Amino acid sequence: MSAFLQRTVRSLIDAMDLLYTRKFDGFCLVTSDSDFTGLAVRIREEGLTVLGFGEEKTPEAFRNACHKFILTEILRPAAPIEKAPSAPGVAASDDQATASPARKANPKFPRKFMLDALELSSDDSGWAHLGTFGSYLTKLQPDFDSRLYGFKKLSDLVRAKTDIFATEERVPEGQSRKVLYVRAK
Repeated sequence: MSAFLQRTVRSLIDAMDLLYTRKFDGFCLVTSDSDFTGLAVRIREEGLTVLGFGEEKTPEAFRNACHKFILTEILRPAAPIEKAPSAPGVAASDDQATASPARKANPKFPRKFMLDALELSSDDSGWAHLGTFGSYLTKLQPDFDSRLYGFKKLSDLVRAKTDIFATEERVPEGQSRKVLYVRAK
């Protein structure tokens, strides 16, 4: 048996031993290896939360076995890149000063997926609380992350996509903080 396989098997056994202690609310699995899919499923069967972290190459089966899956590439800070010499008197923009070599260009925006999730999370009037909408996005696609589309937060994404979403801030009765609601246009 290879050393890698031995470490993998040992990790699986250790995780199962921890699972049976019933002292945890969830597990965080940091891997891009599909061998851990069964473990994630087993942990979920016990009613515990599974957070997965892995690279873009992580198989879809493992991503979907987690409650939430986060790509490690989006967690890496943008590395400064060397500025190209500009013509005299022309300054390079700050946007061009940093880039992340680990990240690919933003993927195509999943318009249909977003609208489907919004429909499932909205009330009879078509409005959805942003938190509820975000929960549906994660339930339907555990690796959904607004940072993949260039937005730090889901609220920033829905506010920017004015061609798709309408937003409204409301102050719930008895509270002082505003809550964001979203609906399809």
